[in-house]
Amino acid sequence: MERLPPLRLLVTFEALSRHGSMRDAAARLNVTQPAVSQALRALEDHVGVGLIDRSVRPARLTEAGEMLARGVREGLARISSTLEDIRALNTSVDRQVTVSCTFGMATYWLMPRLPSFYAAHPEITVNVQAPATDLPVLTPGIDVALRYGTGGWREGKTRKLFDELVCPVGAPALVERLLAEGVGLSTAPLIHVRSPYNQHWAGWEDYFQATGTSRPRGGGQSFNNYVQAAQAVYDGRGLMLGWRSITGRAVQEGALRHWPGGTVDLGTAYYVSTAAVPSQDTRVFVDWVCEETDTQ
Repeated sequence: MERLPPLRLLVTFEALSRHGSMRDAAARLNVTQPAVSQALRALEDHVGVGLIDRSVRPARLTEAGEMLARGVREGLARISSTLEDIRALNTSVDRQVTVSCTFGMATYWLMPRLPSFYAAHPEITVNVQAPATDLPVLTPGIDVALRYGTGGWREGKTRKLFDELVCPVGAPALVERLLAEGVGLSTAPLIHVRSPYNQHWAGWEDYFQATGTSRPRGGGQSFNNYVQAAQAVYDGRGLMLGWRSITGRAVQEGALRHWPGGTVDLGTAYYVSTAAVPSQDTRVFVDWVCEETDTQ
């Protein structure tokens, strides 16, 4: 344990890696930017390698920085989960179900639908946790994990919800204008989501490879989370990859439009996982989730 750096350095580094800038990390931690910079250099001295590539603007994590960011994020998440378990030992609330899922799934799929669950089951409280990682897992205190991928999870019981389809989406006016001008995906303005937290989600490069589309490298705006990227798309600044679970409702409501003929199946799906012997309230929630996916 003596080889570990001070916890405050790791917390500062995690905030920096998550928010992408010293200014935002400092604001989140309520400290000054020089304090963040000093903590980062102290951590680099402790580790013995550079964690930030300062030769580019904006600065980004080095390969070592990415590795450490993943480890710190998972470690802090485990500590947080353990603290919640300890607090739960001293609470007397009975009818609760805690769900872990990605931030995009929580924001665009689960939360808009929860009012219908509460209408049918007002006695059950649903706690939603969106961990920093894009791989929600079943840990003590988590009753349900809504997960994206190709399956194969071994802990607990897992049930497939629906196949995930990917299609470029954009503001209707932008899509209409691009089509009218004869602009194809190879030259259309693109919105990227690039972050160490979403490594298991396909990017534009994967999409173009799957569709056999040739496009010059680079170009387009980049954001470090899907919510910010989606806002840029709503504003008509470009196209982004839309997942059925995340952008499906916006397309149905007319806020976004699919790129014609652009839907691709990358062989991934959404799954729901629970403990091997879930509680009665957990079974009620999972049954409701399955009903919701059957009607979407």
